[in-house]
Amino acid sequence: MKAVIIYSGGMDSTTLLYKFKNDIKLAVTFSYGARQDDMQIACARENCQILGIRHIVIPLGFIGEYFKSSILKGGDEVPEGNYNDENMKSTVVPFRNGIMLSIAVGLAESNGLDTILIANHAGDHAIYPDCRPEFIDSIDKAAQAGTYEGIRVVSPFCNITKRDIAVIGKELGVDFAKTYSCYKGGEKHCGVCGTCRERKEALDGFDPTEYEK
Repeated sequence: MKAVIIYSGGMDSTTLLYKFKNDIKLAVTFSYGARQDDMQIACARENCQILGIRHIVIPLGFIGEYFKSSILKGGDEVPEGNYNDENMKSTVVPFRNGIMLSIAVGLAESNGLDTILIANHAGDHAIYPDCRPEFIDSIDKAAQAGTYEGIRVVSPFCNITKRDIAVIGKELGVDFAKTYSCYKGGEKHCGVCGTCRERKEALDGFDPTEYEK
């Protein structure tokens, strides 16, 4: 496998980065106007530098300009509460993974690579349609059909929980202090938005994160 990883700099994709570090030839982070962009890009750059993996940042400014989501700069206030609450639907960036995966497929074919790695997980399925197994299966088939080399889209964490991912990362020696999750995008994790709450639960017992609350 010669892979491109869609790498946000969060704890899930960082675990995926470390797990497949010997197969990953290119890591791509997308800057799309999210509140957390700057913090996550910094983490992504640091981890790729540590592992010696080529890292690029691709701007997708049109998403922040034309799409609607509370995690985008200028959007509605980021909701607080549990990750599976109905109000967390406001954090959906419409078809974000579809857009990013399509670009990653083009990158793979342009660079002689054969696989796209993405770190969606089972906890995403209720809220995010483009994280669900049926979506990943469909875009995998589309990528194979739409490329000369039959590029694959692979989601190793699709059917496991964020806690499972955290445990895998711990075993791999991932420094979770060098990852960022908070939807509010502050220097410290807020500790109360849905993704911070999910992070706390996943890393319970070995969480190095400094939270505001």
